[in-house]
Amino acid sequence: MARFAFDNTYVRELPGFYAPWQPAIAPAPQLLYLNDALDAELGLGAAALPPDEAAAVFSGNALPAGAEPIAQAYAGHQFGGFSPQLGDGRALLLGEVIDARGQRRDIAFKGSGRTPFSRGGDGKAAVGPMLREVLIGEAMHALGIPTTRALAVVATGELVRREGAFPGAVLTRVAASHLRVGTFQYFAARGDTERLALLADYAIARHDPALAGTAGRHLAFLASVAHRQATLMAQWMNVGFIHGVMNTDNMTISGETIDYGPCAFIEAYDPATVFSSIDHGGRYAYGNQPPIARWNLARLAETMLPLMAAPDDEAAAARAVAQVTEVIDAFPAWYAAALLRGRRAKLGLQSIADDAADTALAEDWLALLQQHAVDFTLAWRRLCDAAAGDANPLRALFAEPSAVNPWLARWQARCAQEDGPDGPAAAAPRAARMRAVNPWLIPRNHRVEEALAAASEHGDLAPLRQLLAALRRPFDEDVSFSRYAEPAPAALTAGYQTFCGT
Repeated sequence: MARFAFDNTYVRELPGFYAPWQPAIAPAPQLLYLNDALDAELGLGAAALPPDEAAAVFSGNALPAGAEPIAQAYAGHQFGGFSPQLGDGRALLLGEVIDARGQRRDIAFKGSGRTPFSRGGDGKAAVGPMLREVLIGEAMHALGIPTTRALAVVATGELVRREGAFPGAVLTRVAASHLRVGTFQYFAARGDTERLALLADYAIARHDPALAGTAGRHLAFLASVAHRQATLMAQWMNVGFIHGVMNTDNMTISGETIDYGPCAFIEAYDPATVFSSIDHGGRYAYGNQPPIARWNLARLAETMLPLMAAPDDEAAAARAVAQVTEVIDAFPAWYAAALLRGRRAKLGLQSIADDAADTALAEDWLALLQQHAVDFTLAWRRLCDAAAGDANPLRALFAEPSAVNPWLARWQARCAQEDGPDGPAAAAPRAARMRAVNPWLIPRNHRVEEALAAASEHGDLAPLRQLLAALRRPFDEDVSFSRYAEPAPAALTAGYQTFCGT
């Protein structure tokens, strides 16, 4: 029997921050996916349930004891425009559990029907987008990037209407919390300083407990969130991930990646890459993600101001503005430091030498990839071969193989600078280190679509299972997974779009 040992602090400590609600009944639930490893990590025991019982639990037809389903309230800037009320329009937080490491985790549904925040939507989700959350979330987890994760996906046995009719599904998502920048914006926009203070203290206790009760905690909390986001952005950029919808309601306080809708990974390197069908102006293009993160954090900073100074104390208010501005202005440097740490690792460098020179080395490498339309992931991976002494696989990625030679000479000189007398003996350890941080495969967009189409249109989950097995071992160059490592044809990538799934 599954055991969800719920301890629902959000419901208990934050009354008025949500609407109690029940999931819609699924007419014919069928379990499509259960994450056995995550289930064990959470100590739920759901993997031991018969499939029909698991389907009933994860569709919402038979809620586990202790669940207190709620739709959370939040606001958000969507593509730069502010919506004062968004909230969980098709999601429900069931409750919180403590995992095997003693960490508090949210368990939530997505696609479980209308809520008071649905704004005219049906609150449902389709099989394809929910299985996308499985693939991308598990890939990000395997890559070592903080992320929400899919625990289960259940087909509901009904159709949902979008641009066509698609089989419906409910996702069960696990997160460190579902607190967002938009959660703070909701109460700040209403001038509800009392609830804003409650929310801040709750978030601090949950995600930055060392700051709880301290003087200056709101400013320190803002800085902590900004540091987490700086690290997350650097990780995204170093694997070529594009979120696609970096609205403030999609930026977590915890620093986890959330909401895998119009997301994708770049192939031929180009910072202007946009795959989202709704991002007509390129606001959330790959290269724009770090400055957008800073913009979002500035919106969080605005919500902290009423907690840092009384509105009628002009001097204190001015100090508060100056203090939060200092944090926001520091973000680019925090991000640059995190990015350079990751790039040095990807380049096989261990010593901290000249930051400007190493930054230029990495930037010139990326400029070379862009100039020659070289695949981002494979270029980094073949650089590992060059570290081991064979640069020919890297040269083969270029239409003009010799084009990479001048940069290679610079990189090899930088490696030799830190190797010192070890010389050739350092090559194998460097290549091994590089292969541990430069993935061989990522969720290639055409392979993701292939697996989702098979599941959604034909009920065939085998391609999804095979792709998922590969994505869980992104650094292992296993020939049985070779088809997943190959880039899509350029013509397919040029016209590829992802959709939000709502």
